[in-house]
Amino acid sequence: MPKSESPSSGCSDSSLFLIGRDSHGNWVVQDERGLCGGLFVNRKQAVKFAMFENGHRSQAVVIVPGVLELNMAGRPRTADRSALARAA
Repeated sequence: MPKSESPSSGCSDSSLFLIGRDSHGNWVVQDERGLCGGLFVNRKQAVKFAMFENGHRSQAVVIVPGVLELNMAGRPRTADRSALARAA
């Protein structure tokens, strides 16, 4: 995707993206509101997606220690909220 393209509409308002691995070892990207994210084959692709979607702001990408499960329900799960608190 060329750099001139804008981020997808669901993610463009997100201010923080979490990156981590789920319990199966897959790389996960999740925005803080649970509206945008996905599973990736490697860390490099996960970071590339998060950076593109947040307008290339590295300070808005957090690598989460431990397990990060993808949850697209529109709100972070309790465990994900604790990860946000630790990252802040």
